[in-house]
Amino acid sequence: MTEPATVALDGALDRATTRGLWATLRNRVQFWVSVVLLALLAIIAAVPGPLAGIFGEGDPRACDLPASNRPPVSGHLFGTDVQGCDVLANVLFGTRTSLFIGLATTAICLVVAVALGTLAGYAGGWVDALIARTADVVLGFPFLLGAIIVLNTAPNRSPLLLAAVLAFFSWPTFARLIRSSVKEVREREFVQASHVLGLSQPRVVLTHVLPNSLAPTLAIAATMVGGVIGAEATLTFLGVGLVPPSISWGVQLSTAQSYFQSAPHTVVFPSIFLTVTVISLIMLGDALRDALDPRGRT
Repeated sequence: MTEPATVALDGALDRATTRGLWATLRNRVQFWVSVVLLALLAIIAAVPGPLAGIFGEGDPRACDLPASNRPPVSGHLFGTDVQGCDVLANVLFGTRTSLFIGLATTAICLVVAVALGTLAGYAGGWVDALIARTADVVLGFPFLLGAIIVLNTAPNRSPLLLAAVLAFFSWPTFARLIRSSVKEVREREFVQASHVLGLSQPRVVLTHVLPNSLAPTLAIAATMVGGVIGAEATLTFLGVGLVPPSISWGVQLSTAQSYFQSAPHTVVFPSIFLTVTVISLIMLGDALRDALDPRGRT
């Protein structure tokens, strides 16, 4: 088979796979529900100020201390917090921070895991053993405990630092998955045909092996974004995550925990947004996993 014929065949297979994936996704209610909810959250994260201003106060730091812990009223649709700040404005601005941490952590994980997992799976031998043992060492630390230890020593905890720490303790899971997929794909006939045609190793990896190895990882990545957002809220609630003046759902829950009985609205509304976001991402991950699994297609 000539190189142009191989490229044409691969292109046809890719188009067929894409059509099959879309045909499966578009018939799943959970996919559309998650997409709509995540689109709304993306809009909120992009323009939180104007949206908050429609319902009342558009500045999350415009506080009125005498109005501390007021219940929901006109002008403060979600009420006010202990400092008299508008809860709705803080929830909407917190969407941006929480989504950034979830997406940044997952992106860092994917970059590291794709590089190391592909190298380990394709090269094999001592390279595979070295990367595998390194992943085992990182996995030996409990996720939250390891993050707590590292963040406790950080003088300034920014959203980017939090994302980097969470990514450091998360990449081995992705790397192992990619490594297994690469090992399976490298033995397929179209990869062997590429070697016979004399294609360079980097080209084979980038154009044939890697694209056919990422499907399981991408499905899990969507679910991971939701898990990271929940982890950020947990770490902040425990006092080792973000701190004011940073605004996130975790910061709101951490600040409001002492006032739950007297001002439950300060806990309920951030919790609702956090829960909806995590569930939406899990639903999207489940839909992608089912669509990418040929056995799940009908």
